[in-house]
Amino acid sequence: MHHFAALKADGTRISVVTAYDYPTALAADAAGADAILVGDSLGMVALGYDSTVPVTLEAMLHHTAAVRRGTRRAFLIADLPFLSYGICSKASATNAGRLVKEAGAEAVKLEGGKAMAPTVEKIVSLGIPVLAHIGLLPQSVNQQGGYRVQGRDASSAEVLLQDALAMQSAGAFAVVLEGIPADVAAKITSSLEIPTIGIGAGRHCDGQVLVLSDLLGMLPGRVPRFVRQYANLNDQMTQALKQFSTDVREGRFPSEENEY
Repeated sequence: MHHFAALKADGTRISVVTAYDYPTALAADAAGADAILVGDSLGMVALGYDSTVPVTLEAMLHHTAAVRRGTRRAFLIADLPFLSYGICSKASATNAGRLVKEAGAEAVKLEGGKAMAPTVEKIVSLGIPVLAHIGLLPQSVNQQGGYRVQGRDASSAEVLLQDALAMQSAGAFAVVLEGIPADVAAKITSSLEIPTIGIGAGRHCDGQVLVLSDLLGMLPGRVPRFVRQYANLNDQMTQALKQFSTDVREGRFPSEENEY
């Protein structure tokens, strides 16, 4: 956890990527990511939901444990899913503790600003590092009116700054800035002692996080503006499976070399 503060201090950018199972964890860890996030985005990219809202704590425990088994070096962070925190301090702390104790996470992430400060303080007081998350909040998509950029005007930008400062004061070791104009993210980053991790928040953050399936092109569909796609695995996988089916139908697989 203290490693991230040191990286901010010396100006080294922090690389964070999501993973949802053992194979993706092995790849992310081997690639040298500073941290792996088991995001509740798994609800959309691994489980097929329309949002992150349906994701349960049990699902997060299951996927985090799988990622833990494939992670040797990177710092492992797990999302607290919708309604698993913020209702009461005891439940929030208990659920955070389960992600650490049962699934092997080294830190948890939760969404929200000032209102979540007491929850962050409680979890941190138990020795569990917390990664905060402000700006566009996927778990609050219904309240925010969809996946919209936050902080476009002066008053809402100031609210975001105060949210970030509140998370720092509550003991968060870093804060994710999602869907925020680059100049607002730059101001927040320069105002904090803890690192900022951007996703759709421009190049001035102390680090960046992307959803694995977005950056690897694992799913069909439109690529969000804030994503740089480094591969198109969906096309590669589809083509490989087509070739397999053709080889089976035409008797080319298995061949003699595939037999015992």
